[in-house]
Amino acid sequence: MSENIKKFGTAPVFFTAFSTILGAILFLRFGFAVGTLGFFGVILIILLGHMVTIPTSFAISELATNKRVEGGGEYFIISRSFGLNIGATIGIALYLSQAISVAFYVIAFTESFQFLFDFIEKTYGFSLPRQAVSLPLMLLLSYVILKKGANLGVKALYVVVGILTLSLILFFLGKGETVSGVDLNIFNEPLRNVDQFFVVFAIIFPAFTGMTAGVGLSGDLRNPAKSIPIGTISATIGGMIVYFFISYKLASSASPEALIGNQFVMSDIALLGWLFIPLGLAASTLSSALGSVMVAPRTLQALALDKTFPVKQVNSWLGKSRDEDNEPYNASLITCIIALFFVAIGDVNMVAQIISMFFLITYGTLCLISFLHHFGSSPSYRPSFRSKWYISLVGFVTSVWVMLKISMVYTLLALGIIVLLYIYIDNVHKNRKGLSSIFANTIFQINRRLQIYLQKSNLVRSISDWRPSVICISKDSFVRNNAFLLTNWISYKYGFGTYLHLIDDYFSKASYLKSQEELKRLIHNYGDNSHVYIDTLISPSYTSAIANSIQMPSISGMENNMVILECLKDDADEMDKIIENLNLINAGNFDIAILTSSNKPIIYKNGIHIWIKTTDADNANLMIILGFILLGHPDWHGADIKIFDLCKKSDVAETRRQMKELIDKGRLPITPQNVKIIVEEQDKSNKDVINQYSVDAGLVIVGFNRESIKNQGKSIFEGYDNLGNVLFVNSSINKIIE
Repeated sequence: MSENIKKFGTAPVFFTAFSTILGAILFLRFGFAVGTLGFFGVILIILLGHMVTIPTSFAISELATNKRVEGGGEYFIISRSFGLNIGATIGIALYLSQAISVAFYVIAFTESFQFLFDFIEKTYGFSLPRQAVSLPLMLLLSYVILKKGANLGVKALYVVVGILTLSLILFFLGKGETVSGVDLNIFNEPLRNVDQFFVVFAIIFPAFTGMTAGVGLSGDLRNPAKSIPIGTISATIGGMIVYFFISYKLASSASPEALIGNQFVMSDIALLGWLFIPLGLAASTLSSALGSVMVAPRTLQALALDKTFPVKQVNSWLGKSRDEDNEPYNASLITCIIALFFVAIGDVNMVAQIISMFFLITYGTLCLISFLHHFGSSPSYRPSFRSKWYISLVGFVTSVWVMLKISMVYTLLALGIIVLLYIYIDNVHKNRKGLSSIFANTIFQINRRLQIYLQKSNLVRSISDWRPSVICISKDSFVRNNAFLLTNWISYKYGFGTYLHLIDDYFSKASYLKSQEELKRLIHNYGDNSHVYIDTLISPSYTSAIANSIQMPSISGMENNMVILECLKDDADEMDKIIENLNLINAGNFDIAILTSSNKPIIYKNGIHIWIKTTDADNANLMIILGFILLGHPDWHGADIKIFDLCKKSDVAETRRQMKELIDKGRLPITPQNVKIIVEEQDKSNKDVINQYSVDAGLVIVGFNRESIKNQGKSIFEGYDNLGNVLFVNSSINKIIE
C-alpha cells in the first residue's frame, strides 16, 4: 500500500473520539442528570462510566501497540485475538451499532433547530416533522462522505470541533439569569433521588462512549501504534475532566427544578447561549455523525475482506476500495442507506438501548482480550504501551455489570443476537474452527498454576477418597480399540487417563516424525468423544517404555496410581512381556489392570460382572469402585453391576452380611438381587464357574494376586476363552469404601 494512502496522524483519532464523547447527551440531558441526582450523584456516574471507558482505552492502546492494527479497528483486534468467527460475530454487531449511530446523531442534530420548529408551530399552527431537517442533512452527509471520503470528513471535523470548543468556553464564561438563588456548597451537597441512580445512568452513559471511534481509522493511519494510544487515552481522560467541570458549572448555575425542566438550560447559562449552545449541539452531533459515518464503512470493509459474508460476490463488492483515494466507497454507500432508513423512522429509542449493549459488549471484549494476554504471558505479546491486568479486569467486569444494571431484558436480547450470529457464522465458515492462541495461552497458564499449586500444597488423598489416574500403554492402537475404550470409560467422569501409543523403535528424526503422524491419526480416530489425553511413546523395549511411562506426571495434577496393560487372550508372548514387568510396576506402588481383549462384541446392556474370590479379597473394593466408575460412562447407560462372591460353604452367611454392609455403607448402585454368593465346589474350578455365569457379560472383572503369579505364571490369566473382555485387577493397597 502506498504511503500517500496512509494519510492520517494522531489528531483525527483524538478529535473523532473527543467529539463523539462530547455529544448530544452533554447538551440535551446532562442538566437533567445534575438536577435529578445532584452534583455528587453525577460525579459518581462519571466515575462509574469511566471505569468502563478508561480501561477500554488503555486496553485498545495496548493491543494497538503490540501488532499493527489494519483496517477495521476494534473488529481487527477482536478477530485476530479470538479468531475470525467470534470476531465476525462481534464485528457485525459493532458495525450495525456504528451505522445506526449515524442516524441517532443526525436525529439529535435536529434538536438544535428547535427555534425553527417553535416558529413554524406559532406562525402557521402545525408541527413540522423532524424528518424535514434530518433527512436532508443525512442526504448531505452521505454526499460528502461518498464524494469526498474521510479526508474531507476529517477537515470538517476540525471545524465542528472548533465550534464545539467555543460553545463550551462561552458556557463556562456565562452566568445567566438562572444562577440567582443558587448557593452550591460543594462540601454539603446532598445525594438526591438515589433510587433513580441507574435510571439516570442508563440515560447518561452513552455520553462517555465513543472513545474507540478514532480506532476505526486504523487502516488510514500513518502510525497506528503511536496515534491510537495518544489519541484515544487523551480523548477519554480529557472528556472525563470536561464532564467534571460541566457538572460543577450546571450545579452552581441553576436550580434543580430549572435543570430538570429545561432541556436547553445550558443556553440560559452561557454567554450568547441562545446562539452558541444550539450551534454547539449541532457541532457535537454533526461531528459524532461524521466520526461514525467514517468509521462504520471501514468496519464493514474489514468484515468483507475476511470473507465474513456467505456470498463471494458480496464480500468482493464490499471489500473494494476506490482507486484514487482507497476509500471504502461501496461499504460507505451501504452504511448511508442503513442510516437514512433509521433517520426516516425517526423514533429509534428501543434500538438505542440494544446498540448501547453492543458497544458495551465490544468494550468488555477488548478489556477481556487485554486481561487474557496478560494472564497468558505469551512471549509474542510485547506491546510498547502496557496497561495493568487488574485495570483490564475491572473494565471487563464493570462492562458486564453495567449492562445488567441498565436493562436485563436488553442485555439478554443483545447476547441472544450475538449467540445466533455466532451459530450462523460458525455454520457458514466451518473451516475456520480452531482454538485461538489467546485461549490456548490462558489454558496453559491455568494448567501450569494448578499443577504447581497441587505440588506445593502436597495434597495427600486418603484411601477412602481414592480415584484412578491411569496410564494405559498399548502398541496395537490401530488394530483394536479395547484398551482405549477402557481408559476412556475410566476418564469420563470420575478418573483421569493418559493413553500412550507405543512405537517400537529407537528415538530418531524419522521415528519422531512417524510418532507425530500417528498421533494425528489417533486424535482424528478417537478425539471426538475422547476424555483421555493421547500421546505417543518411542521406545526400543517394552520394559523401558513402562519405566518411562510410570515416571510421567499425571495431567490431573495428582500422581498416577494405576497402569493399564493390554493384550489379546491368545497372545502368549505379549502376556509373558506383561508378567516380566509386573515387578517393575509394583516398585512404584501402582494398581495394575491387565485387559485381555476378545474379538467378541461388547454387549453393554448385559452389564459388568465382578468376581470376588477368597484368594484376592484385597482386590475386592478396587474392583467394585472400578465397576461403579465404568458405569458412569454413557456407553453403559441402562447396564448394572453384578457381584459374584466365591466363598466356602461355612462362610456364606458372613460373606452375605459383609457384602450387604459394604453396599449400604458405600451407597453403591447395586441391588441385593445383583449380588450372588456362590459356594466353591471341589470338582469344579472357579474358572468354569465364571465361564458359566458371565459368558455374555459386557465386561468381566477378576482379581489376581501377585504371589499367585510366582507359582502359576500366566496360567492364572488363561482359561476364560468363552468370555468377552476380561479385566484382571491387582490393588497395591486395600481401598476403603465408606
